Amino acid sequence: MCGDIFSILEMGCCGCFGFMRKTHRSLVSVRGPGGRFSQEILLPDEPEDNDGFFMYNGEGDSFLSEGFRGCSKRSEEILQSRVRRGLTCREVPVKETLQVVRSEDENGDKMVNEYVRECKIGSGSYGKVVLYRSTKDGKKYAFKVFHKSHLMKLRVAPSETAMSDVLREVSIMKILDHPNIVKLVEVIDDPNSDHFYMVLEYIEGKWVCEGSGPASGIGEDASRTYLRDIIAGLMYLHSNNIIHGDIKPDNLLVTSSGRVKIGDFSVSQVFEDDNDELRRSPGTPVFTAPECCQGLTYSGRAADTWAVGVTLYCMLFGQYPFLGESLQDTYDKIVNDPLMIPEGVSPLLKDLVEGLLCKDPRRRLTLKAVSEHPWVVMGDAPEKGTGEEAEAGQL
Repeated sequence: MCGDIFSILEMGCCGCFGFMRKTHRSLVSVRGPGGRFSQEILLPDEPEDNDGFFMYNGEGDSFLSEGFRGCSKRSEEILQSRVRRGLTCREVPVKETLQVVRSEDENGDKMVNEYVRECKIGSGSYGKVVLYRSTKDGKKYAFKVFHKSHLMKLRVAPSETAMSDVLREVSIMKILDHPNIVKLVEVIDDPNSDHFYMVLEYIEGKWVCEGSGPASGIGEDASRTYLRDIIAGLMYLHSNNIIHGDIKPDNLLVTSSGRVKIGDFSVSQVFEDDNDELRRSPGTPVFTAPECCQGLTYSGRAADTWAVGVTLYCMLFGQYPFLGESLQDTYDKIVNDPLMIPEGVSPLLKDLVEGLLCKDPRRRLTLKAVSEHPWVVMGDAPEKGTGEEAEAGQL
């Protein structure tokens, strides 16, 4: 049954909340209005459209069809192998819909199938995200909207278009099922339209750094709680040989109940085994590990762990550990500048931050070591799903 559900033509889904800030390389201020910690590290392009409310003229192709599938072959082969071994079943499979019906409700609000449009909530270089409400269950969902033609034209590497990133994200998001990861609910792909929709669970909360003030963070207690969830979700990914590649506050959403969920798998990678060697570092500059700034091959797991360290630093202190006036200056500081930790920080916390932000990836703390660190486990015990329990949650 698993193979039928997750056949090659059904590997069609896309990622989470990467719509907020894609990886364009223009550095801007890290302070928002009133000095509040700002998510706006990078300026995105924002192609506007009308949520697909026009007909696409021309020969239609499903986004899931074989014609679009050459880009992420290696990732797909790995995932197909997991399918054959029955390792990709989710409790609730992603729904596939191959027809789009555009209409209006009695109030004149636009609809896509059974979903009523409410408002736009984000945008980026690949597409935009719009909030919709289902007329069937009354729940809100985040729709990620893409132009297929735009993805095919947007080159992200000499031999790759944005389609490669999306197809890889498609395959990965289809198999993920963890309480600390944003869940894909449905894929809507009309062969006669240039548009492609992903229906994602809507996180009606905030980002992990939201609420931090000038020269301050969100506090140790909140940072500790959020860190446990981040580690749990990331250990689940790593245990299944998936490297996230862009851990940062923008991609860490907090639900109304206080749980952190990891989103945006647009630059994620899948590996067959523990060999996680990477060459391209497409993540966000201020969260990039030193070894990634030097044009060398690097371990994806260690790079993800460094990004966790930068994120924790942001949560604790409301600023970045390494930030220059330009992209190159930022990379120089990441590689060469010593880590500065504010005075008054407890020895335990100082040890944790230094271990996460160790410039030598061979000496950097592992996620397992972080999950067992005295500062992380102090107070209330970590919730189920952290530490070794997260590693046990393999696909």
